[in-house]
Amino acid sequence: MNTPKEILEDLRKIGIEVIRPLTEGMWQNLQVQSSLIDRIKEAQQNDSKLQKIWKQTEEGLQTGIRKHPGGSLRFGDRLCVPSGDLRTEVMSEAHNSQYSIHPGSTKMYKDLRQTFWWHGMKREVARFVSRCLVCQKVKAEHQRTAGLLQPLPIPEWKWEHLTMDFVTGLSRTQRGNNDIWVIVDRLTKSARFLPFRVGQSTEVLAEIYMRQIVSQHGVPVSIVSDRDTRFTSHFWKSL
Repeated sequence: MNTPKEILEDLRKIGIEVIRPLTEGMWQNLQVQSSLIDRIKEAQQNDSKLQKIWKQTEEGLQTGIRKHPGGSLRFGDRLCVPSGDLRTEVMSEAHNSQYSIHPGSTKMYKDLRQTFWWHGMKREVARFVSRCLVCQKVKAEHQRTAGLLQPLPIPEWKWEHLTMDFVTGLSRTQRGNNDIWVIVDRLTKSARFLPFRVGQSTEVLAEIYMRQIVSQHGVPVSIVSDRDTRFTSHFWKSL
C-alpha cells in the first residue's frame, strides 16, 4: 500500500493539489483542488474565440455556452478547454498517466467528453491516440499472423472505421469525371460517393478526402482498402 507521501506525489503528477487541514484527521478529511481546472479557467479569460462566443451568449444568442457558478465557461456541464497546450495536457493525462491503461480513441473520447469540451475534440483525441508509440507497439505485438482471412472487428463509433474502393470505367460527365471514389462507414453502412477524373494526382485525392470526409466526420481510426496504387503510393503522405 502506498504511503501518504507517495499518494500526494502521485496526485501532484496528475494536476491535483492536496491541502492538509489544520487539524489532524483521516485521509478522507483532506481537501482536493485541481490546479488543472484553475489553469483552464484562467486560460479561458485569454482565449479570444471563447470570449467571443461568451459575448454572443450574453447578447442572447443560443451558443450552448454558459458560465458556471465557479466562474468557468461550460458547454452544458462540460468544461470548455481553450486551444493550445492545455488540450494536449488533458489528453496526455487521460491516456498516459498511471491511473489509465492507454485507452483506445473511442473510450478515451467518451470518458473525456463527460467532463471536457472543445471544437473538434473527437478528431484530436483520435489523432493523439494514433501517435502514441506505446499503443502502436502493443498493437503490433498482438496482431495475428498475416495470411489467413480474419473477420474485421465491429466498430464502436460511427465514421471511425472505413472501407474505400474505386468504381472505374464510367462514362465521362460534363465536369470531366469518369471515376467514383466510394468511402463507407463500417458501423452505419452510410457511404460517400466522390467523383474524380482518371489521372488526378494523389495530392488532389488527399485534398478531396480532407474536404469531404475529415472535415465532416473527423480522422478515422482505421481504413480498409485494396492494394490500389492510389492508396499504396504517396496518398497518405499528402494528408
